[in-house]
Amino acid sequence: MVGTHGAWVRYGDVITDAEVDFAVEHYAVAILQPWESSVAVRLKQARSDMTVICYKCLSSSRSYERGPIYTSGVSHEEAEESGEHWFAHRESGERIEWAHYTGHWQMAVWEADYCERWCDNVTDELADSPWDGVMADNDVYDDYYGLRPPIEGGRSMHDIRVALDRLVPMAGVRLNSIGKILLPNIAESRREKGRWARHSAFGGGFEEVWLAYGPDDYFDAQTCLSQANELRGPGLRILRTASDGNESHPNFLYGLAAMWVFLGPHPGCFTATAHDGYSSTPFVAELGVDLGEPDEDPCQRGNGWSRSFSAGWAAVNLNSNRRRKVTFRVPPGLHDTNGTPAPPQVTLEPHHGILYQR
Repeated sequence: MVGTHGAWVRYGDVITDAEVDFAVEHYAVAILQPWESSVAVRLKQARSDMTVICYKCLSSSRSYERGPIYTSGVSHEEAEESGEHWFAHRESGERIEWAHYTGHWQMAVWEADYCERWCDNVTDELADSPWDGVMADNDVYDDYYGLRPPIEGGRSMHDIRVALDRLVPMAGVRLNSIGKILLPNIAESRREKGRWARHSAFGGGFEEVWLAYGPDDYFDAQTCLSQANELRGPGLRILRTASDGNESHPNFLYGLAAMWVFLGPHPGCFTATAHDGYSSTPFVAELGVDLGEPDEDPCQRGNGWSRSFSAGWAAVNLNSNRRRKVTFRVPPGLHDTNGTPAPPQVTLEPHHGILYQR
């Protein structure tokens, strides 16, 4: 079963042959570490239609990496050779190591020389490579890593966002010029109108926090809708919903159904994982379902939403109150992935979703 909308976000432990074989059969998109080029070759040879992109960080260097290929666009050693001004500093003059991520150092993303070298390095690395492009991580919005601004020069998070607003299109133009795409991990795009559209203009974007911060830490309904409204930008969308790491967790279908309801007819690709849980092959059969073209706009029933498609139907309950179940009428002639006929109506608990197909 090919997962027509499955995303494999896989930048943890060493990839096994069994995982590669599974990915060929189950995913449409893969994000891998940049040194996994042999895996990229195998995936592209088996599935020329699969989009295979490598991980690169926009905002940090990692002092523990020895190379010769790095997760950062600029290695720690290269940054040190190029001058202290490529590192960000506190107002006291100390470099800034990220909280909870030992060996990750905040870079001076506002420095033109750093940005130019990031683009040079990544473009050179991807030219004539099997990669379709780059997932540029840490296109940050807020202070997730203990920067505690103001930092050197009185810089705020707003200043860092402005700097990334320059770096992302610079990198996107360079990668597009060699036939590669750029998909930034666009943090909290709902908080700045138009940011997703700007940053996804070079191939697409990655939303790592779709609908929830954690397996039991959900956005309210209004925040979900704000998020969905911003994600209707150009290119390929990759969405990830937080779960506890088990495929049976309700967030898997919750996030997938919401993707269809709000982002059809070209919803993108989806996964659900635990926090930093990128060493496995998460999959549910519904990732292999293609609902086709929408027959209608999303239909609202309180904080419940549904949508009918040419090849199926999806519904989701965005309520947070545990007592706020929503009952939907299901169109006739549908069935689940096991072939069991769909009931005439279905009641969804809060933060649950469902898909049926024709």
